[in-house]
Amino acid sequence: MEGIGQFLPFILMFVVVYFFMIAPQMKRAKKEKKFNSELKKGDKVITKSGLHGKILELNDKDQTCIIETMSGKVKFERSAISMELSSKANSAQA
Repeated sequence: MEGIGQFLPFILMFVVVYFFMIAPQMKRAKKEKKFNSELKKGDKVITKSGLHGKILELNDKDQTCIIETMSGKVKFERSAISMELSSKANSAQA
């Protein structure tokens, strides 16, 4: 019984770390993956670097997309897209 008592603080620390750090990170990654898979042509988006544009093409093979901006077309990784403005605008009006 003494052996288990010695490891109890380490077990509790792992449980706390899991619920406050690991689980939220896994949830965030799952949400981001779902967001990237739901992107479609014509969506107005903002990249993580702050670039605003509209999706012209989506390439599933190499996970890239072509975004049209005011200054031309730019190729981005899908993971570089931060948020979609199309659905945000629709939900704000509702």
